[in-house]
Amino acid sequence: MTLFPVLAQAASFGEKLVDPAFALNYLINALVLGALYALLAMGLVIVFKATQVLNFAHGAISAMGAWFTYLFALKLNVPGRFFADDHWLNVAADGYWSGKVVSWLVSVAVALLAAALLGYVLERLFVEPMVGEPIFAVAIITLGIDVALRTVFDDLVGPASKQVGDPWGFGLWKIPVGDKTVFLPYTEPTIVVIALVAAFLLWRFFRSRMGVAMRATSFDQEAAMAMGIPVRRIFGVAWMIGAALAALAGSLYATGPRAIGVGTALPFVVFRAFPVIIIGGLDSIVGAAVAGFLVAGVQQFVAMYISNLSSVMGSGFPELVPYVLMMVMLLFKPYGLFGTPEVRRV
Repeated sequence: MTLFPVLAQAASFGEKLVDPAFALNYLINALVLGALYALLAMGLVIVFKATQVLNFAHGAISAMGAWFTYLFALKLNVPGRFFADDHWLNVAADGYWSGKVVSWLVSVAVALLAAALLGYVLERLFVEPMVGEPIFAVAIITLGIDVALRTVFDDLVGPASKQVGDPWGFGLWKIPVGDKTVFLPYTEPTIVVIALVAAFLLWRFFRSRMGVAMRATSFDQEAAMAMGIPVRRIFGVAWMIGAALAALAGSLYATGPRAIGVGTALPFVVFRAFPVIIIGGLDSIVGAAVAGFLVAGVQQFVAMYISNLSSVMGSGFPELVPYVLMMVMLLFKPYGLFGTPEVRRV
């Protein structure tokens, strides 16, 4: 009974893909979702790359980072409240750039610093004492951190979702495509640009002295310590960067006209990034970025394809796409697209 609606939808969807406006809207959605996935995945990869531990507390840290943005941007109004003149940093009267935009970006930067400090404290208190212990035990520790942070986060947020003070609001560009118009919110290209800049900065970081030391530590901690590399400091830096990336992704996920805000569902968003790092490669920053956009592209394709079939296939089917892709990747290429194959003698 369900075959005929699916075939009809396939024919209809094929016609839509030829429409430039429809294709552009699909591309925008895929790029925005891919940018968020890439940011979350890169934060997971950098912690794994330094410590060989998958940080299961990443989602809770991401949610706390979004709450920090809400706190500094809306509740405390940092840095705007410390300046008497409302126009102290106006770049333009209105539009994409304004004093409100710059003030909000500064608030986000302060929130990222707070999240990085949180990541450092968590690593010092709970992860550093576990150095030398089995990796499985450290992973369980991160699960405990996740539960504790989510409990604190739920108490801080409360039952109602909170916004993070999107400075662009409902501002958008109108892009004429043939006889149609595609509306592009200011927030969405900003998310993509931020993700690309973060990927570039991480790529440069791993070519710096600290980055090379982190790569050496991930390869062999004992050898790195024998060469004079401060392994414990490397762990702390990795957790700080990972927490900042998680907070950035959480803040951007809660921003914009399509966002859900800072709510109790936010910590679970990161679980969609776990398949991304498997597909891209657990130890590859480039793989995390590429796989983030790849997975989002396929997921958005499926979501748009079955948009008129919710009564047949349900509304949550696209959320399964990252996990299906992960299972296929594990079957044919267990180390991911850019992961480093590991050979062990037995």
